[in-house]
Amino acid sequence: MKHFTGFQDMLFYSCPVPPEEREKLDAFLLLLEKSNAWKYLNGCNTEVEPGRPKIDECKLFAAVLYCFVLGKASLREIETACSTDLRIIYLTGQVNPSASSFSRFITSLIPKLSTIFPAIMKAIFRTCSVPMNTLFLDGSKFEANANKYKFVWKPTTLHIRLSEKVANLLGLMHLGSDLLSEGIISSKLIMRKIDEAEKITPDTVAGGEKALKEMRSQLSQYFMKSLEYEEKETICGENRNSYYKTDHDATAMCLKDDYYSGLGSNMHAAYNTQILVSDGFIVSYYVSQDRSDTRTLANAIEQFHKWYGQYPEKLCADAGYGSFSNYEYCEQKGIQAFIKYPSWNGERTGRNPALYEYVDEKTITCLGFRKGVRVKLADRKHS
Repeated sequence: MKHFTGFQDMLFYSCPVPPEEREKLDAFLLLLEKSNAWKYLNGCNTEVEPGRPKIDECKLFAAVLYCFVLGKASLREIETACSTDLRIIYLTGQVNPSASSFSRFITSLIPKLSTIFPAIMKAIFRTCSVPMNTLFLDGSKFEANANKYKFVWKPTTLHIRLSEKVANLLGLMHLGSDLLSEGIISSKLIMRKIDEAEKITPDTVAGGEKALKEMRSQLSQYFMKSLEYEEKETICGENRNSYYKTDHDATAMCLKDDYYSGLGSNMHAAYNTQILVSDGFIVSYYVSQDRSDTRTLANAIEQFHKWYGQYPEKLCADAGYGSFSNYEYCEQKGIQAFIKYPSWNGERTGRNPALYEYVDEKTITCLGFRKGVRVKLADRKHS
């Protein structure tokens, strides 16, 4: 049964598509047919309007995908193209869904993109008869749609200072005997100390009843502030130090646009996107909250392996990915890494020459031609 290639003849002959364009559209639909993308479209919302009959999900998918190829990314542009662009009319069979219809369809399609994208790319590489064994990796930061100057920093230092204040206050109330000497005091522990503070008598603290009342009030304020800090730290997670109020997934980053104007001071809500390319095709992508490209290489390759069931034979990347952990990862996975290390350019030009040169696995020589022997240190991970 044909899903993408069986509905083109419905077009009225009063508005024919030029032959060269029809050839491209037929090749596009044939590629979608070979990819079996229709298997993953079941359950997508294909109502033209609420209460009206649904339309073919393959038509909607082909129209949306081709509009994205043409650079028509907004819902209004796609809606207009269904009425004015002969190519899109050819794909939809003269059905004119509204912008809200496309919105519902795309929203229901998002969870399935990680399955549809690799299926289409596999079909492209089978059609082109090229292997997917050499990858080129590069990253870019894309600004999120969040309000400016609404970012929140991870309050680690503030939380430590708050814990010190709590410890001092509990010491004055004679409730700090079981506190740890270092570290952050949790809100649960502060809550338990508030309950204990209600049971102590005024004669146990200096200043009497008035001082005790102020201490209890201050401890309650510390408890609320501790809850606030813990919530912010939970949203940030372990691997980042900021988030945005209007988009908790976005991180404060410096974009390339600010390289010559305030790099390090102009922060934007952004995502770090790693893109893997093979033979000119984007075959995989990995979106992270990490501001550094160095720590994203392994995750990007694992994403590729998850989608295609294989590791690349060769990987090429710039010096931003040059680190011992990345070289070690590539060696473990059997990947031939063409990745510069950060000092490569200085050594190549002679501006910052290498201080040492390996002679063999056990011996190195310096610029003065003095030989050294590898020594293992007990407190070092790598020697």
